[in-house]
Amino acid sequence: MELSPTLFEAIFSWRTLLDIVLISTGLFYLQRTFWRLGTWKIMDGIFIAFFVFIAANLLDLQGIEWIYSNVSHVALIGLIVIFQPELRKVLEGTVWVSPSTRQPEDGRLPMLIADCLNAMAKKHCGALIVYPGREPLGEKISGGFLLNAIPSYPLILSIFDPSSPGHDGAIIIEGERITRFGVRLPMSNSSRLANTYGTRHHAAMGLAEQTDALILLVSEERGQASVFYNGQMLSVDSAEEISALIVDHLQSVGQMRKKKKSWTINRVALVQVAVSLMVAVAFLFLVLDKTQDTVERSLVAAVDYTSATADGSVLVGDKATEVKLHLSGPLTEMATLTQNPPHVVIDLRTINQGSHSVLITSDNLSLPKNVTLLDVSPAQLDLTLAPMEEKSLPITPQLVGKLPAGLKLKRVMVNPEAVQVSMPKVKNDRDMEKILTTPIYLDSITTDSRIFCGIIARPSIQPIAKRWPDVEVSIEVEWKQPPGNVAEKSPDKN
Repeated sequence: MELSPTLFEAIFSWRTLLDIVLISTGLFYLQRTFWRLGTWKIMDGIFIAFFVFIAANLLDLQGIEWIYSNVSHVALIGLIVIFQPELRKVLEGTVWVSPSTRQPEDGRLPMLIADCLNAMAKKHCGALIVYPGREPLGEKISGGFLLNAIPSYPLILSIFDPSSPGHDGAIIIEGERITRFGVRLPMSNSSRLANTYGTRHHAAMGLAEQTDALILLVSEERGQASVFYNGQMLSVDSAEEISALIVDHLQSVGQMRKKKKSWTINRVALVQVAVSLMVAVAFLFLVLDKTQDTVERSLVAAVDYTSATADGSVLVGDKATEVKLHLSGPLTEMATLTQNPPHVVIDLRTINQGSHSVLITSDNLSLPKNVTLLDVSPAQLDLTLAPMEEKSLPITPQLVGKLPAGLKLKRVMVNPEAVQVSMPKVKNDRDMEKILTTPIYLDSITTDSRIFCGIIARPSIQPIAKRWPDVEVSIEVEWKQPPGNVAEKSPDKN
């Protein structure tokens, strides 16, 4: 596929690179969360469906594109509902929570815990020990008893003694203290563990799937110690191995100072980063390619006229206020223009007095460089410019309606009778020279009246005094036949 210059610039812009980084980061955390919660197979299915969609677009498979375009919105809502817990974990993982507990002073406590686990494994004594991570455990665990005790070999063994009331639960170690014991952990809903494992294993896996805590377990039946972290179970054989895992966890969550060590590559994380980056790049390439498709749109644009002219003339007569534009350009640019249509600007400073036909071209528009003007309706505007002159125009009262029955107008007087104005010099246009008062409604007048009115004139006519004067209109009325004046009858002659 040959890249257009516009698409090439869009792909290598800093905005696109930032998009790739943000989308890749979101996909990476989404994969990590699905992997930890044991639903990674569904995530793989989503990625496969996405790559099929990309291939359908590149190969122009209309059937697949139609299915995706009509089903994708409903499928997205369904995925949000189905994976609400997973999406919540992704959002929770974006917020860094600083450890609230005091940091261990040295590494003696991890070795003490490791020795206790080994001792209980030899005795086939079940145990669960939880080291919280950065994510809070409050909503995940339940029950238990407050303890707030310094860990010791006898204390830990006595808590998990079968005769102890809290031996079936877990102990929580925060900092250098056991804060709670007999705590119940959430059960796993995934299929990571076989049914041969008991309740203690499924509880440890449940907390490891839902949080970043480190869970140490001793199997009562197997007499073996295991470690659960990030939705995975790891069998351990020695106290040194357990202690090292505890130290690594405390260092990763900021509860113990890290020691300098050689870099190691997490292959799973590397694969997840690569997949996230590939999906982000493919997605943006697809989006950018689609947004660069050329489309045509018809828009209505307002017409703006500059108020000043080169010789002091003004625009007279009727003038167009909008035109219809036919444009062509990239989809994104056209969508922006649809929301914010351009304005056609007519520069009157380039037009002399008289009548003119002004063609509308792209020079009259402020369009993006990738948008082309195909057609305009109307293609030209007929404009008339006239010079200004000072004149005294009479003020005509605007009488509306009729007087009540029996009355007639006797006289109408206007004060002032005329006003000095500045107006375009137009020949044989009586309507242009009309100065009217605001409406006076005759049906409400029953006696002689004095009414104060404003002035109505064309916008091109302006008063010399910078403001219109107040107009006093005096209206005198009289009866058509005086009331009570009835003609006398002549007497009969005999």
